[in-house]
Amino acid sequence: MGKIIFYEDKNFQGRSYECNSDNINLHDHFSRCNSIKVENGNWMLYEHTNNQGYQYFLKKGEYPDFHHWMGFNDSINSCHIIPQHRGTFRIRIYEKEDFRGHTVEFTEDCHQVYEEFNYHDIYSCNVLEGHWIFYELPNYKGRQYYLRLGEYRKYNDWGALTPRVGSFRRA
Repeated sequence: MGKIIFYEDKNFQGRSYECNSDNINLHDHFSRCNSIKVENGNWMLYEHTNNQGYQYFLKKGEYPDFHHWMGFNDSINSCHIIPQHRGTFRIRIYEKEDFRGHTVEFTEDCHQVYEEFNYHDIYSCNVLEGHWIFYELPNYKGRQYYLRLGEYRKYNDWGALTPRVGSFRRA
């Protein structure tokens, strides 16, 4: 069970809303989000309703302003709690679309894709076990993308505009 508290103003001030489950339309509860407390669980937050737009991965902790969760603005309009995964983690990444080209399988976090894969871009992947977060830049920076169990034949399938993946980690 997860628990997250959204605040309209920085430093946990202003109107707040407590959430314990997925919500595809937070706009009914607050107009902007400038700070967050995650009391339980791991969460993906989305800039727009229906889990669309920029994505932000947050784990237990306090985030006094949107810069602390690498936010681009104060707009959070939907959220998804990431289910706890107690097993192993496996992801297979590919150099080309449709699972073609050079491939490497990972079971651990990768802070620098180019060092491990010898390519800057990932065009397709297969999440075999667990949940993963792709980051646009090395060292878990930049735009974020949540990947559930399944096949992603091209980078658009995980919501990216480009195939650039600089790092990734287990969620």
